[in-house]
Amino acid sequence: MQYISTRGGIETAVALEDAIMAGTAPDGGLYIPGQLPAADLDRIPVNAPIDKVALELLKPFFAGSELTDSLEDICTQAFNFPAPLHTISDSNGKRNEHLSVLELFHGPTAAFKDFGARFLAATMSKIIQQRGDSEATIVVATSGDTGGAVAAAFHKQPGTRVVVLFPEGRVSPRQQHQLTCWGDNIISLAVKGEFDDCQRLAKELFANTKASNKFNLCSANSINVGRLLPQSVYYAKTSLDYQAAHGKSSNYIVPTGNLGNAFACAWAKQRGLPIGELILATNANRSIPDYLEKGEWQPRNSIATLASAMDVGNPSNMERLRNLWGDANELSNRLRAFSVTDEAIQTRIVTEFKDYGIAWCPHTATAFEVYRNLPEDERQQAHWIIAATAHAAKFDEIVEPLIGTPIAIPEELAHLLEWPASFDTIEPSIDEVISRL
Repeated sequence: MQYISTRGGIETAVALEDAIMAGTAPDGGLYIPGQLPAADLDRIPVNAPIDKVALELLKPFFAGSELTDSLEDICTQAFNFPAPLHTISDSNGKRNEHLSVLELFHGPTAAFKDFGARFLAATMSKIIQQRGDSEATIVVATSGDTGGAVAAAFHKQPGTRVVVLFPEGRVSPRQQHQLTCWGDNIISLAVKGEFDDCQRLAKELFANTKASNKFNLCSANSINVGRLLPQSVYYAKTSLDYQAAHGKSSNYIVPTGNLGNAFACAWAKQRGLPIGELILATNANRSIPDYLEKGEWQPRNSIATLASAMDVGNPSNMERLRNLWGDANELSNRLRAFSVTDEAIQTRIVTEFKDYGIAWCPHTATAFEVYRNLPEDERQQAHWIIAATAHAAKFDEIVEPLIGTPIAIPEELAHLLEWPASFDTIEPSIDEVISRL
């Protein structure tokens, strides 16, 4: 299996380990498989532990790689917590058989980003050990959850250090703590700006040949193909398990910001997994729904919302999505996207807690808002799965005043909140980042 740039042809092809360590292609494009392999559904186990599903699902992507013999160990390390699929019941105990929730917040930092970050950390560590490389510097721009997951995954990993770039004042207090409580090989930098400034700085660093070579830079954002591969696993597992039990496919509603999680679902669908419709739920940052509606890609400055991890005005993975499924006209035939306001997010959090007794994070609430506003016949004639991307306890200052009660904090998150935090604040300048390195 070779990996090529979204902007080039086969002449840009590299091995998986080179694509992972480089992050982006030399022409500025994003790495994708030279040919997306169809999934061998007869080999992928049903109702099996998620690491066993990952092993069979991801084997084709590792074919011919120096990591082939390490894949099983990588999957065991990365997928050591569950992604349960639950049907919810209302206050009267009535179950909605047409709706399930995929809980992706049972990892170390209580967000779906833990899957990709842990897989990437395990993979990069194997590569560095095998090659005997000098220390690698992993750069991650985050709008909230990615940086914490990456920091947790790489903390004290030999041969690595991590630079976390996050927008000052644009993440929740508990998110910020998870970005800044590590020390050791983790450098945390609050950027005076928005997420798009952080993402721009990361891209400028990689484009700076002198800095890239000097610091052996690698990316841990969803621009890295090593982040997307593991995220496709939970979509494959849940769709296969549900089909085996009920004899039909599932539709998915995925909250999205930088489009990595949603693109992983699109990848799984394209490979032949039993996934029906894909709907993207965005916050007030409307770049994606506007593109599907108007046909013109217009990235813009991000808007601060309650669903802060989705505050992205120029989603990087749109480049991969268009490469996979075409321009707006073709995309609009394959998926839909809906924008949700802060007011609707607040109301949905309150309503879901009142009717079902469950507190959802603002990001998951965007997906619930989209689902509840679908025509009733759409909701009743298919099975829908909502991706719950983070635990509500990470957004206590938003959710608790709305529902009027404290949210129990997951044990691992509670442990992290006891650690002291430390970070520097910088101007959105590449020179400032380099000076910290």
